[in-house]
Amino acid sequence: MRADEFPEWKAGSVESYSADMQENGGMPRDAADAKAISDFDRLLTQGVETPEHFVHVIEEDGSVVGYLWLALRDSPSERVLFVYEVRIAEEARGRGLGRAAMEFAERFAAEQGLGRIELNVMGGNDVARGLYRVLGYDEVAVYMGKTL
Repeated sequence: MRADEFPEWKAGSVESYSADMQENGGMPRDAADAKAISDFDRLLTQGVETPEHFVHVIEEDGSVVGYLWLALRDSPSERVLFVYEVRIAEEARGRGLGRAAMEFAERFAAEQGLGRIELNVMGGNDVARGLYRVLGYDEVAVYMGKTL
């Protein structure tokens, strides 16, 4: 991603993240908006130049159709590649672009000498969860709740 593309991507990603927390995490809008902004500002302190963070633009036929945000992180037992976002435009979904993005992430991890990829996915995102299962990802933890 180029520096001039970063502000538009960040705005769309913050909005998407907030909407996901509202829809699938039961968070009120104000709290979700505040958390989304805080998380992005905390993680991407230097924008597109933030060390160990890599935001990729996904293109198809010369048009931007999505984004892939990866980062190098330390887990409790090892260094991993963390997938913060795979976002494919609605009109481009169903054409294998999410799969291709995740396969790219696997190659990228291998190039970095990493043997593991981790990510979070909201429970209501059945399409993404299905893709990750097909690609060999295991659920490590499941957080559940019930609104009364």
